[in-house]
Amino acid sequence: AALLIGLTFASDSFLTPRNLLNIVNQSAPLAIIACALTLVIIAGGFDLSTGAIFGVASVSAGWIAVHVDPVTAMIAGPLIGVALGLVNGVIITAFNVHSFLVTLATSLVYRGIAILITGGALIPVRIPEFAWLGREKVGMVNIAVIVFVVFMLVMMLLLNRTTFGRRVFAVGGNEEAAILSGIRTKLIKIATFAISGGAAGLAGVITVSRLSMASPQAGAGMELEAIAAVILGGTSIMGGAGAIWRSVSGVLLMALIGNGFNILNVNPFFKDLTTGVIIVVAVALAASKPRR
Repeated sequence: AALLIGLTFASDSFLTPRNLLNIVNQSAPLAIIACALTLVIIAGGFDLSTGAIFGVASVSAGWIAVHVDPVTAMIAGPLIGVALGLVNGVIITAFNVHSFLVTLATSLVYRGIAILITGGALIPVRIPEFAWLGREKVGMVNIAVIVFVVFMLVMMLLLNRTTFGRRVFAVGGNEEAAILSGIRTKLIKIATFAISGGAAGLAGVITVSRLSMASPQAGAGMELEAIAAVILGGTSIMGGAGAIWRSVSGVLLMALIGNGFNILNVNPFFKDLTTGVIIVVAVALAASKPRR
């Protein structure tokens, strides 16, 4: 709220419908990933492969759109993401290895796959039937924003109104107690990673559709931005507590910082510095709550 008020006074062009909708539109792919990543973190996991899955889905969708069919490409991207997420979940649960290490390793593998698909080159995707997802609008609102809002509502419903959601909280809160309660914790973990992968795939398709270009390096660093947004929103890094709307608010706060600094023509270095300080303060405040 303080940031909104400050930027409104600092620039006349900030608090306009066009600028605010542009902020949400630019943040849609990251917000989609953060929504799904929230489930992973609440369940006590960690996913460092979302950026690489984003890259694989991007180049796969781009290649399919050019050589096969644009509609098939839009469907294939999220499905490829789900498949790669399933691989993460199966490895983690089958070998009982920490998700941090597994997803760090698979991110390197997936990034290599993205480079193999394209040979390290860019794939131009100048196909109107494919571009509508990232560029078309309904009134003033981009289709990508509508997709993000629908995805967010589905994730909120899944987490807060279903048995699956309650089990996600149970696994993250106390896995041993969840096992004794009869919850199949391994399946819950696998499902959260599959959803996370599918979200990264969907975000990749939206980005390729918007840019009309698929790159094997797409999504580099996006996993860290998503994790930062989830933590900034107040979801516990220890698992067992969190909310989808909180993660979305974290994404929008980071987007507001970036947008405000762009409008004010401030050195980008201070944007990263400010974002980092805010995240540290947010984590410190969250950690101090139990003590208070």
